[in-house]
Amino acid sequence: MSLFNYIIKQTNLSSNSVKNTLKLFEEDCTIPFIARYRKEMTGNLDEVQIEEILKAKLYFEELEKRKASILNSLEEQEVLTTDLKTKIEATDSLLVLEDLYLPYKKKRKTKADKAREQGLEPLAKIIMAQNAVNINQIAQKYTSDEVTNTLEALVGARLIIAEWIAERTDIRDYIRYQFNNYINITTSSIKAKVKEEKAQKFKDYFDWSESLKKIPSHRFLAIQRAEKEGFIRVKLEGDEDRIIQHIQRKVIKSSGVCAEQIELAIADSYKRLLKPSLGNEALQNAKKRADESAIQVFAKNLKQLLLGAPLGEKRVLAIDPGFRTGCKLVCLDESGKLLHNETIFPHPPQNDQKTAIKKISTLTEAYKIDAIAIGNGTASRETEALVRKIHFKNEIQVFVVSEAGASIYSASSVAREEFPNYDATVRGSVSIGRRLQDPLAELVKIDPKAIGVGQYQHDVDQNLLKSALDRVVETCVNAVGVNINTASKSLLSYVSGIGEKLAENIVEYRANNGAFTSRKEIKKVKRLGEKVFVQSAGFLRIKNAKYLLDDSSVHPERYALIEKMAKNEGKKIEELIGNTHLLEKIKLEKYISEEVGLPTLKDIVAELKKPGLDIREKAKVFTFNQNIRSIDDLRVGQLLPGIVNNITNFGCFVDVGIKESGLIHVSNLADEFVSDVNNYVRLHQQVIVKVLEVDVARKRIQLQLHKS
Repeated sequence: MSLFNYIIKQTNLSSNSVKNTLKLFEEDCTIPFIARYRKEMTGNLDEVQIEEILKAKLYFEELEKRKASILNSLEEQEVLTTDLKTKIEATDSLLVLEDLYLPYKKKRKTKADKAREQGLEPLAKIIMAQNAVNINQIAQKYTSDEVTNTLEALVGARLIIAEWIAERTDIRDYIRYQFNNYINITTSSIKAKVKEEKAQKFKDYFDWSESLKKIPSHRFLAIQRAEKEGFIRVKLEGDEDRIIQHIQRKVIKSSGVCAEQIELAIADSYKRLLKPSLGNEALQNAKKRADESAIQVFAKNLKQLLLGAPLGEKRVLAIDPGFRTGCKLVCLDESGKLLHNETIFPHPPQNDQKTAIKKISTLTEAYKIDAIAIGNGTASRETEALVRKIHFKNEIQVFVVSEAGASIYSASSVAREEFPNYDATVRGSVSIGRRLQDPLAELVKIDPKAIGVGQYQHDVDQNLLKSALDRVVETCVNAVGVNINTASKSLLSYVSGIGEKLAENIVEYRANNGAFTSRKEIKKVKRLGEKVFVQSAGFLRIKNAKYLLDDSSVHPERYALIEKMAKNEGKKIEELIGNTHLLEKIKLEKYISEEVGLPTLKDIVAELKKPGLDIREKAKVFTFNQNIRSIDDLRVGQLLPGIVNNITNFGCFVDVGIKESGLIHVSNLADEFVSDVNNYVRLHQQVIVKVLEVDVARKRIQLQLHKS
């Protein structure tokens, strides 16, 4: 099967879409670029569909590479038959491929290998022929110095038969199907460990049984972690009698002494070879499903977080709260540049609130502050209460901002490079302030795993996780667009076609030559050639550019087309931009060509109506209930304001202004069945919740989403 046919089979996409998308990949085009600027070629595929093609392409290439390796090995062993070669070349599954190769795979010396060395394979063949009447008499002929009696001869022959049975693809496929559909995962506690404090969070799994096929991602990963930490044992349980009877029907074609020997070999084959091998495979498949599900949740959360509402270009005073070590203050200008930093001590043990209030008031006036950002960690509520006491001369908005990952950033090489002369506390405070100004621009500097919006992120496949999260960041950065004159190296590196080294070169060019004044100037950056320019230009913005289209998502390759539109309407480009009435009157069909179709033309018109429009919402002020300071203040039935701070498959967690987040279980999100939590809430959404249950001892809070 060709790559082209394989991808069509896997994706069910049209042949033209697949053919042209593959061509674009060969030209090193990125997924965001293809999705945004090559809609006519792909048949208007979105990023998800384009990624499906890429995944299918990578799988096929891995499959073909493995086939070549296996065929080469079989030829070297001189065991490659025409039939086997045909089967190998026809398969489109790595799993089937490995099953076909299994009998010839070089492996550690087995018990069956030892039996063969003892000359017992002919006896095994006689038994499998199922014609012999007196097998003990025949077995006597195969005794030797190593095999001293007929019993040992029959045991050795059965070991060989057991291996033959275990290598049969039809039997493996049947057991694989049974395990993947009907087996249960069962757990039991390890008595010596159950009293440990760490074990208590896994106590639900001290005695648990559930269908392996239906077990939710979070539960499977929790069980795996509990097993890894030594609190439980895990085993698979199914209808073994049915499986063994099926194998018997497949293998045994007679009755009598040979059948009895084969029955013994089947039982041994299943217990010693098939169940361990295919059981592990079933667990690996369940782990893969759980990983994919958890990663999908993580990716959705990350996307919502990255596309969180920015305050915009406002001056911010950021506070990283603390008790003993004080509250670190930093003042940032509209672009996030650090203007000032110092520490105040309004909380115990110093309790110097008077000086703290005076200092905050003075700084807000001196640096013309528009908003205050308070980190949501230790002493956050106390600091927020302090700030809200202050009577500012001008209106100043107060926001509580997530600190998740700020400490990771403050100790990173990126932070040290940005602020070589400041300590980690200052860097962390700057990060809090910048997150309010532009969450996307700041959060791309942090490893997504450290942002705290995932579930079991350290238990899932790390390569899959990194790949998925990098794609999310890339998608978000390119969807929003990047101001090339203010963007950090971290942010620029995610722009289509750029990467880390070119991002560094852009920052270096900016430092040496000042701000870019046009998109054309981008070509002057060292090693940024025409191919990279085409991939990246549409996502890079030049604010206050002389040529207005340079601050839009319109690609430079379409500038001439827009100039033609403007000329045909008897207008200048600046008169066309933002003129909704005029733009809607343009007959787009007149501008269709081989390269440009209606999808691209509609995108262009939409952009011209509101060029450079940020797709994100604007930041909104939020206040927690000031009477709730700890879990002890919660009462069943209370209605509280909260912020969704994590989303899982089983519900979402809500910050109500105390150390512990409360859980809204899926059953308490709506009156209807909830299949996808993201359809009901989004990360950082401001909600009203009702307290259903408070377990102070276990520090667990059950909430219900209140319909406002």
